[in-house]
Amino acid sequence: MKKIPWKGPGGYRELVNLSVPLIITTASWSIQQFVDRMFLSWYSAEAIAAVVPAGMLNFTIMSIFMGTCSYTTTFVAQYHGAGNNHRAGRAVWQGIYFSIAGAFVLLLFVPFSGPIFQLVGHDASIMEYESEYFSILCAGSWGPLASSAIAGFFSGRGVTWPVLWVNFTGMIINIIFDYLLIFGNLGLPALGVRGAAIATVIAGFSVLLIYLVMFFYPPHERAFCVRSGWRPEKRLLTRLIRFGFPAGLQFFLEMSTFTLFILILGRIGIMELAASNIVFNINSISFMPILGLGMGITILTGQYLGKNLPGTAEQSVHAGFRMSFVYMIITGLIYILLPWLLVEPFMRGADAERLNEIRGMAEALLRFVALYSFFDAMSIIFSSALKGAGDTLFVMKGVLFVAVFSLVIPTWAAVFYFEAGIYACWWILSLYAFLLGVMFYLRFRNGKWKGMRVIEGIRTGGM
Repeated sequence: MKKIPWKGPGGYRELVNLSVPLIITTASWSIQQFVDRMFLSWYSAEAIAAVVPAGMLNFTIMSIFMGTCSYTTTFVAQYHGAGNNHRAGRAVWQGIYFSIAGAFVLLLFVPFSGPIFQLVGHDASIMEYESEYFSILCAGSWGPLASSAIAGFFSGRGVTWPVLWVNFTGMIINIIFDYLLIFGNLGLPALGVRGAAIATVIAGFSVLLIYLVMFFYPPHERAFCVRSGWRPEKRLLTRLIRFGFPAGLQFFLEMSTFTLFILILGRIGIMELAASNIVFNINSISFMPILGLGMGITILTGQYLGKNLPGTAEQSVHAGFRMSFVYMIITGLIYILLPWLLVEPFMRGADAERLNEIRGMAEALLRFVALYSFFDAMSIIFSSALKGAGDTLFVMKGVLFVAVFSLVIPTWAAVFYFEAGIYACWWILSLYAFLLGVMFYLRFRNGKWKGMRVIEGIRTGGM
């Protein structure tokens, strides 16, 4: 096995310095979701059972646009690596225009929120909560969509600390408004699920406002054309859609897969659904930091391919994989040895007695997470490298094939035809994670990605 240096291009230190702010950023997303859903679990069992599928459905629809908008990161990274910084601002503007289209599409779902959850067939006690939470998030979607495009301006250049501080500020704003609006503190009305959704929207637009102020910082105009590059540019927008839209579709497919999985679990029972929702929320603590590391790998892959240094890009990916392997061993041991410690925060509040019924189930499901988390890390690390090169079409097709034939269809058949229980469904989920991780590793080993580029002028082969 090739030794990877600590210092120098493609070494551990470079990846750590770049990724630590992104890891903390993604951890802040996890903390935000964790606190949000913990508050709602204190509010009522129906609330926590409703907001996860409704929130996942919203994010699933939004992800196809968010994945495309955030692909500005790869464009900026390759432009930066190639020394064409004046194109970076223009690329970001194309992402902003695409975010407006995405927000308009999300708005179209608002009038249909009720019929959507009636079609799903969940218990009537949570259906109203689901519809309310979903419609408010859809109405406020432009904030996070535009923010994801502008964030690429900073992260694509390897300037990741501003991304951390902006998102950390958004997390604090969200938690504060959760506390105020869910329970009705400081004289405000207790809005429950509606209050949690409004808090999320307020935080999303606060983040966008901060990003806009930073983006239009005067020195950025001279170096990156952040003001003068505002005009729509057909060829550049076309390239963003060509490479970014498959990335958005891949994001959409992954989210829709898990959303369908959750919705199918809801047909087994409320307690099974609530236990799975709690475990997915806990799992985000391990998933999000690896996602942050994957973002760092995407950036370094793009930058080094922009410099025509594919070997250095490959070394960065291997460094990231080894780091993720160590991390997932540690978190897996915690899931196996201390599951009660992770579940305990959800066992408090107004419905503690009811939630206590699912304690054992949630602790058992955490052992499934420990089983598949290593392959989850493989999937994130190697797919991130492929996306940093522009191999987004394969990633999208691969996710579609594996998701449909190893997760969605088997889970649906297990529940509706064989009346399988919760643990059979989670065995299917573990198989899905295994197949996805192995597929992306083999594609990376193939090496075709080394000849791919998303920017004009230096393409050396590939797609």
